[in-house]
Amino acid sequence: METIKSLNKWANAHTYLPLDLVRIALGVFLFIKGINFMANTEMLMQLFEPIQNFAGGMIAVHYVAPAHFIGGILIAFGLLTRWAIIAQLPILIGAILINFTGEMNTNNLILAISTLLVCTFFLVYGSGKRSADYYFKMQQ
Repeated sequence: METIKSLNKWANAHTYLPLDLVRIALGVFLFIKGINFMANTEMLMQLFEPIQNFAGGMIAVHYVAPAHFIGGILIAFGLLTRWAIIAQLPILIGAILINFTGEMNTNNLILAISTLLVCTFFLVYGSGKRSADYYFKMQQ
């Protein structure tokens, strides 16, 4: 817990508007991806075709869309950012692995890798000063 507090203090001392805009853009991107997966369930099933025979394949299909949808909202507002990103990490790692087990799509691979890197950055950095987490912390 002390590590998280020290990371939050460092992030709040070194926060910049462009980083907050990147966090908001990440949240909006994940939110739109969640809506896209909810609207096109067939596309999501095609993406999971290489791992369809594994146990829990159907659970993964029902986890991806709501996690992107809710996690995107939380990340965009900066509320429980680290927890929302932790929920995104298995999805993004799976998106990278699906490219290697199924049909290779370099655009999706680059998008998944870059999203994973940005999520990893915000997992360490936190939500920053212009976030709901910071606002609620200051209200105490």
